[in-house]
This record gives sequence, C-alpha cells and structure tokens, in this order.
Amino acid sequence: MEAMMQCMHEYAANPGRGSHQMAVQASRVLFDTRKNLARLFSIRNPNDISFALNTTHALNQAIKGFVKPGDHVICTNIEHNSVRRPLEYLKAANQVELTYLVNNEQGNLKLDDLKQAIKSNTTLVVVNHSSNLLGTIMPIAEIGEICRAHGVRLLVDAAQSAGVLPIHVGDMNIDMLAFPGHKGLLGPQGTGGLYIHPDINLEPLLHGGTGSQSEAVHQPTVRPDRYEAGTQNTVGIAGLNEGVKFVLHETVEKIHAKEWSQTQLLMGGLLGIEGVSVLGPALGQNKTGIVSFNIQDVDSSEAAFILDQSFQIAVRAGYHCTPLAHEAAGTLEKGAVRASIGYLTKNEEIEALIDAVKEIRAQYA
Repeated sequence: MEAMMQCMHEYAANPGRGSHQMAVQASRVLFDTRKNLARLFSIRNPNDISFALNTTHALNQAIKGFVKPGDHVICTNIEHNSVRRPLEYLKAANQVELTYLVNNEQGNLKLDDLKQAIKSNTTLVVVNHSSNLLGTIMPIAEIGEICRAHGVRLLVDAAQSAGVLPIHVGDMNIDMLAFPGHKGLLGPQGTGGLYIHPDINLEPLLHGGTGSQSEAVHQPTVRPDRYEAGTQNTVGIAGLNEGVKFVLHETVEKIHAKEWSQTQLLMGGLLGIEGVSVLGPALGQNKTGIVSFNIQDVDSSEAAFILDQSFQIAVRAGYHCTPLAHEAAGTLEKGAVRASIGYLTKNEEIEALIDAVKEIRAQYA
C-alpha cells in the first residue's frame, strides 16, 4: 500500500509514453517488477513477461492467441472456468478439438492418460499447477517432459501456486505461465501476468497504443509491447513489485512449508469433528493451503454465511468456478466450503475456525 501511495503521489504517469521524469520512473518500476518476476520464475528475459489484469486475462491471451483452427487441446477435469470457458468457446466455434483428462477424487492425474490422449494435431496442454478446490499439486515437470517429447506446448495456470510453490519455467518445461498478482504474490487486485516462451508468437488479445512503433498500422512485434496495448496499471504493479520482493526474501520454500504445516493443522482439526468431510489429498500428503470441506446436514452457503456473520471468518462456498472438479470430488450437488490459508495466517485463527465448525455441527446434529 505504501508503494502504491508513493506511485500515486510521485510518478502516476503513463509508462512508455513520455520522456519526462515521472514517465521514466513509471517505466522503471514496471521493468523492475518484470525483473523480480523473472527471478522468481527463473525466466531468462524479463520482457517475455507481459502484465495482465488477472490470471483469467492472461489465460485468455495465451489460449486464444495460440490455438488455431483444427488444433487439438488437452486439459483436465479440475480446471478453473478461466481455462474451461475459453476452450469451450473455441470448441463451439468449430475451431478446436478438446479432450478432458479425468483426475480422480483427490485430484490426481495418471500420466499415461495424458500420453494416450495426445494426437497428431495436439498442439497445447493446459493444466493448473494446483487445484483451487482440492489443493492438489500437479506433477508439472513430468507433464512438461511428456509435452516436450511430443512437440506439444504446455500452458500452466499458476493461480494457486505463484509465490507459494517453486516454479522454474525451464526445468519444468513450461511454455506459458499465467499468474495472478493478488494471491500468493501478495499484490493488489487487478494485477497479474503471462510468461511466453521466446519461440512462441501469440496473436495479441488486444490491439491499440503501446507507446512504441506508433507509426505502424499493426501491433508492434517487440515484447512486451505486443501484448500490452493501453495504459498499464502502474499503481497496482508498483504494489505487486513489493509483494514479489517479499516472496523472494522469504523464499517460496519457507512459505510453502509454513502453509503446509497449517493446512495439516486445519485438516486434522476438521477431520476430528464427526460429520465433517474434507476434500482433496489426504492428511499428510503434499498440497497447497486450500482446505475445502462440508458439514453434514448443513448447506455449504449457509455454513459460510454463519462463519462470516457469527464468527467473522471469511470463507467461500459453492462451486468455486470449477464445477468439473466438484464432479470429480463427488460434491456437484452441494458444493463445498473453502478455507484458504496464507503465509500470514496465524495458528489461533485456524483454531478459531475449527471451534466455529464444531459449534455449527453441534447446532445441526
């Protein structure tokens, strides 16, 4: 917030659109953020990162900018609607073939299923790094190896993993990485980005002014301008930069270790309550800080409402923009309550949630 206020007060100018001091400072902050993101994800060239409004924006740019008529695309049945809907849109327009791999109840995928699904016209595999419902961590490096061996590009949805799990785009064979600024990177809403492998040339999702090659009729070819038409969210990106620097200082390994420990604490407490079920990987297995659960005889939306109004605990209920994942988990009819653990979550807050669920269960038993 302090970095954002400083930007508003001192250099809230249009980056790349002028040579005065404020515009130069704005441009400098954008490039500094790209450099820090590149360091976090082990990306060689910071200009291969384009800023976006959010993961959804980045995923749409990646999918619609890459897929061509006649292509075959593979994704899983635990993807977010930000993946499913763009792909279904292209499928409905008779442009692409689409295959959904079936993950099991815990969200795990059989790699042999991926190998068998690849066809001669398969060009893209889209998969989340971690499910936003189940917290399952996908074997991205192994998926990347399969894609590379078959000449297929890999797009990773890092909405739940950026800033929380180690990501090395080279070692993991990631061709495109879509990420949000407002989750694990601890930035403000309205920020995010897309890494694009230097060998991939996407068709821009937006066309317009970039501050460069203004005399040209068509969108510039230089990165990142090609994918950043219009004025950037300089204020938000200034805030994002501070979040990324914090993550780099703390390290994702330390962040994930703390979140995993607290995830186990919450899961153990919930599973100790009769009539409460927890979705996703079992206690003791690796996962991100997503804990989705149901209370017997209590509608998930009602449970979330009670937690908010009576206990001041903020959770989300329903289908979490991922109905296919609920289908896999067997909760399509009732949805689930989802608690999200962050790096700054305190143990006493987890205990408070467990105690609140106990009270709710006792009321409805």
